[in-house]
Amino acid sequence: MISGSHVIIYSTDAEADRKFFRDVLKFPYVDAGDGWLIFALPPSEVAVHPAKRASHELYLTCDNLEATIEELKEKRVKCSTPSKQEWGTIVTVKLPSGGEFDLYQPKHPLAPR
Repeated sequence: MISGSHVIIYSTDAEADRKFFRDVLKFPYVDAGDGWLIFALPPSEVAVHPAKRASHELYLTCDNLEATIEELKEKRVKCSTPSKQEWGTIVTVKLPSGGEFDLYQPKHPLAPR
């Protein structure tokens, strides 16, 4: 029934953020025309958390947060100080536009791929 997902990041500098996903994170992509890049994502999962107000958030995951932070620093990407939580260790990554997303190394089991 469902064949995939399409995540949208709204950006004040879409061109710079697209370059970040292409050149820094090295995500495979297709050009949908006029430089409108659509990126493939690594395997994904969806979690539903209880909340007082409905919303959506983007978290990317990695297997080794410390090594990933070092790789990002070598590419001059700013990350927050790692924060250990009961479900994993997380950092916030700054996009060229000033936007942010969270990156974490989960402690919880991952959904089957």
